[in-house]
Amino acid sequence: MVDNRYATALVIGSVLSLLATVYLSVAVGTPHWYQYRSPPGNHEASNASELREDFVNWEFDEKTHSNTLVHLNGTLGLWWRCVHWLKETDPKMVTQCESFTLPQQFVPKYKKPGNDKAGEDLLRTYLWRCQFLLPLLSLAFVFLSGLVGVCACLCRSITPTLGVGVLHLLAGLCSLGTVCCFLAGMDLFHRVSVLPDGVDGSLGWSLYLALISSPLQMMAAALFLWAARSHRQNYTRMTAYRVA
Repeated sequence: MVDNRYATALVIGSVLSLLATVYLSVAVGTPHWYQYRSPPGNHEASNASELREDFVNWEFDEKTHSNTLVHLNGTLGLWWRCVHWLKETDPKMVTQCESFTLPQQFVPKYKKPGNDKAGEDLLRTYLWRCQFLLPLLSLAFVFLSGLVGVCACLCRSITPTLGVGVLHLLAGLCSLGTVCCFLAGMDLFHRVSVLPDGVDGSLGWSLYLALISSPLQMMAAALFLWAARSHRQNYTRMTAYRVA
């Protein structure tokens, strides 16, 4: 039988885990990790149609990609990229989004964006790949911990909760690593590709959701680990008392 304190910790940990999973899933599936804002009249209207065509039909070229996002108020995510512009005949903002294909996620980055003769920038290349793989790994850890939790319920044992806590801790580290890799990658990119005058870049709400999910997963991990360890110690003391 599980003490009420441990049961409460497990319930709170499960709620935190569910919130973290929802936040991370939304963050991964939305294109608002980073956003560019250019002032009106800075979109180079004469070249806007060409930029939009490049956005849809391009073969992955980092320079073309970034140039389109910068001049068309683009937003960038882990799996998606979007551009926003005003129609000439309609003042409403038009949004067009395209997803990164799997091969595009593993395209190497170069020391000079768009120039493959400049040599590969290994640090930026692996930061980009890690920011794509780490959130998937985090969600996989949470899913696996859910399976372990179900098994613990079926076995009517709290001992497997220790494994659930460890998996949530790993998931939290992966979520935090995703945010760190993305921020480091964007910082390195803007060092070699300076933004035009008047264009501002800022972090988007998707990144903050991912950032929030990490401490939630770690708090859930702490509760699971505490419940498993405390119950184990209490069980050991009770067993020793009965033997005595």
